[in-house]
Order: sequence, then C-alpha cells, then structure tokens
Amino acid sequence: MGRLTRKPFQGIVNIIRFNWHYYAIAFIVITILFIFKEKLPSYLDIVATIILLFSMVSIITSLVISYYIYDYSELYTLNWLNNLNIGSNTQLVNIHAGFDETSSLLQEKYPDSTLIVFDFYDPNKHTETSIKRARKAYPKYPNTKAISTNYIPLQANSVDYIFLILAAHEIRNNAERIDFFNQLANALTINGKIIVVEHQRDLYNFMAYNIGFLHFISNKTWKQTFSKAGLLQDTTITITPFITTFILKKNGITT
Repeated sequence: MGRLTRKPFQGIVNIIRFNWHYYAIAFIVITILFIFKEKLPSYLDIVATIILLFSMVSIITSLVISYYIYDYSELYTLNWLNNLNIGSNTQLVNIHAGFDETSSLLQEKYPDSTLIVFDFYDPNKHTETSIKRARKAYPKYPNTKAISTNYIPLQANSVDYIFLILAAHEIRNNAERIDFFNQLANALTINGKIIVVEHQRDLYNFMAYNIGFLHFISNKTWKQTFSKAGLLQDTTITITPFITTFILKKNGITT
C-alpha cells in the first residue's frame, strides 16, 4: 500500500501553524541582532554574529529535519507496519494525547478491523499552546473516548494491537507511565502487540531540536518503563534516525 491520505507538506505546515509564536519570537530576535550588531563593540559584535548564525542554522535545520520526518519519510504511510501481518477482524486501539493524525490512517489501512480511539489529553497537565491550537484545527476522530492515564477502559485479554504514535512521552511521571503501560499489557491478547512510536532523548534529536530534545524520553527510561510494566521488547523499527518504533509483547510470550 502506498502513501495514505495526507496533504503535501501537511507535517511541516502544522509545525509552523501550531508553533508560530516561537518562530515569531525567533524572527524578532534575529532581526534585532541583525540591525544592531554592527553598532556594538567589536567583541559583542562577534558574540551577536555567533548567536545570529546559530539561531538561523538551528531553525532551518529543525524545519528541514521535521519535513523529512513528517512529510518525506514513511512515517505516515504506515508501510512499516506491514511486517506485523495485521489481519482482518482484529481489535485495534489507538491512543493519543490530544492531537490525532493517525486514527483515520489506521482505519484506512485496516478497514476490516475494529478501531477504538482514546484521548488522554488533560488540559491541566498538557498545557502546550501547540496542542490547544491543533485540537481546534482538527476535529476529533468519530467516537473518540476521553480517558485518563490511570484508567483505561479495556477488558483483560481483549485487544490485538495498541498504537501509541508520538503520544506516550506526554506522560511525564515515571510511575504514572509504568502504570499506564501495565494497564495496556493487561488488555493485550496472548499474542497481542503494543506499537510505540517516539522521538528519543538522544544525539540525533539534539541535533534536530537542540534543547527541545529534553521533552523526549531516553531509550534507557523507555526500557525501564516497559520492563516494569511487564512487557518485552519484541523488536525495534527505525523509521528514520530521529524516530524509533518499539514493538512490545507480554512478558513470557514467545513468537
């Protein structure tokens, strides 16, 4: 299956659209530096030039890499799921944190499966302006259910595949995250899988987003979370150097 329904440049446009205030501030700072740096003493002129160049390179690098990840790569084609051999009449659950770009794509890719969509967005915890703008811009997927991370309304051994695509890092508290994944593990069927797609707090994402990479979670912490939640890492898919997909199964299940 080829690229599913997404508009050209949708990813990069959304990034700018939902985070325009950051770019506006950066533009103002760069403009001020550019106008006044030559009026500064020579040593401050050099400092201002370095800051100016660093800011411009940082913004351009971030946008180029974001285009590569969200528009050019295979991320939203979902072709990287093909090796899982998800058949028809399966029970799928997609969980997001306020901004859902994947439920319609999953339903399109697996039209004969049952898809349940959960949203654990909490306005008291998830205060980012970008998420609020995204929620206003995009309507909810039909029948999306609002949940909390401490209670996921799924029966034990009832779900074949659970998707968390660029969402789980929003659970910032370690204990809360472990409990969340423990609930998901309990909901999996014996051969079920959890698919977790995330940026990581690593060198690649530091190169792409500078200090913004601190919003992500390290590989070590992810592995601790999965282990303490009773999950095993079945395999790992690297969609791009900046995105990692963990395929998880219940501890003790062999394939």
